[in-house]
Amino acid sequence: MVFRICPLTYPKIVLNKKDKILKIVRNFIIVFVFVVHIVLLSFTFSSDKSLTRQNSLIASEDNSSGQPTKDSVEVQFENHVKCLYNQCGLSESDLSFDVFKSGLIGYYNLRGNGSLASRKIISLIDFQKTSTEKRLWIIDLDKKKVLYHSLVAHGKNTGVNAAIKFSDQPNSLMSSLGFYVTENTYQGKHGLSLVLEGMDQGFNSNAKERCVVIHSAEYVSESFIKCNGRLGRSHGCPALPVDSHREIINLIKGGTLLYIHYPIKNYKSQYLNKENALKEYLKETVNKS
Repeated sequence: MVFRICPLTYPKIVLNKKDKILKIVRNFIIVFVFVVHIVLLSFTFSSDKSLTRQNSLIASEDNSSGQPTKDSVEVQFENHVKCLYNQCGLSESDLSFDVFKSGLIGYYNLRGNGSLASRKIISLIDFQKTSTEKRLWIIDLDKKKVLYHSLVAHGKNTGVNAAIKFSDQPNSLMSSLGFYVTENTYQGKHGLSLVLEGMDQGFNSNAKERCVVIHSAEYVSESFIKCNGRLGRSHGCPALPVDSHREIINLIKGGTLLYIHYPIKNYKSQYLNKENALKEYLKETVNKS
């Protein structure tokens, strides 16, 4: 017996005209959706790439423009303050870094608004120290040196040896804290005296009304300390030794900064604005270059 393998046969499907049209339309839709999808993906990729490149160019322009960022200026300023502090030998003369930094911030603020003369001299008083200590520093920022380091008296009602209370009220007989700008000199009952303009509203703005000035006094001396264990006290004026007051007054008169410091919680000053100080410091560095 012989077996023969016959090929499988399938029934032939004959599409009518309507089915053909539906098939063509369906295939067209599939192809169209696929093409649209490819185009959208391509556009998205292109846009992302373009945006990335644009951001990269912007960053590159910012970095290549030579304009320092706020953070970089702040770092430069901090380094500048530390460098000045060290170059002036202020650690050796026992001036607090924080007091110096506050004074320098105030200096740049007041110079920025036109309150100070062009001379780069600042005077700092730190009333954290007792009256038996030298607590006045007069610093030449250009020459980077301390010109005077002196005794200075505080007000009668501010404390005995240590300064502990402060007021801007008339007849308080207390010292007033904050930023001052020196003005003109005159001859008063204490001899050569220097007018002060109190810049901090509510803290020292009554300086002229109270006649708070810089003058000399016999009770500001090492000999007075030896006899009494402390300096004598004023009516609120930062009184100086007789033997150096004339040189000091003539040095700092006419638009220089005086900053009197003590860490009380309620003291606030618009001249401790670091952002304004950075702007003025940046102008200084640009002018130097």
